[in-house]
Amino acid sequence: MLACGITVGVGGLGAAPSDALRARTPRTPTKGSGVSFSRAAWPKLTSSGPSPKVLDLALGAASCAIGSGLVNQPKTLTVIDYSLPSTERRLWVLDLTNGETLYHELVAHGQGSGGDLATQFSNTPDSHQSSLGLFVTADTYVGRNGYSLRLDGLDAGFNDNARERAIVIHGAPYVSEAVAKAQGRLGRSWGCPALGDDVARDVIERIKGGNLVFAYYPDRAWLNGSPLLADCRPASV
Repeated sequence: MLACGITVGVGGLGAAPSDALRARTPRTPTKGSGVSFSRAAWPKLTSSGPSPKVLDLALGAASCAIGSGLVNQPKTLTVIDYSLPSTERRLWVLDLTNGETLYHELVAHGQGSGGDLATQFSNTPDSHQSSLGLFVTADTYVGRNGYSLRLDGLDAGFNDNARERAIVIHGAPYVSEAVAKAQGRLGRSWGCPALGDDVARDVIERIKGGNLVFAYYPDRAWLNGSPLLADCRPASV
């Protein structure tokens, strides 16, 4: 299995974040920012989107990041619910302008996180585990996993090593309904949220360049310690 982190092409091998991306590294969120997304405003997500609890957390973290100036006017919010098995479609791409579900796809987790169910998460290099929290999408490149999208973690202490770990979104042949049926689970990455080869490029094109990705699991340390959740937690959660 190939590591997520080997890159060639645009940005070069092991390219460092640009100054603009470095400027988006986590800082203390600002309470009372006035930016708020509401699940109630998007009733169509009740049946087509993530669970209400996960969606509330994702929208709250997105509101906090925008209001704190960590990101500027994202158009999409991608939600990954790692509490679901890998054989279920547990990734949603939501349009932040109207609440529509643009994509609902399978997504792999890191081999260090578990088998069919992911139960362990890490921000540590070489752990081969997935990370939790809010990310902002950056630039694309072509590497050994094909067309890929760099991510920068916005959750201090939980995913802010994403760039160092080369945690990216990419396509993989081990992500498909056929693999899930044959193995009882998807194949696993080295920590990257890998998509099916048939949809990866389309999803990457839609969410690249300053949009948000939220990865969830009911991990107490993260739920209580994330600055984007603890400091700007929605009242409904």
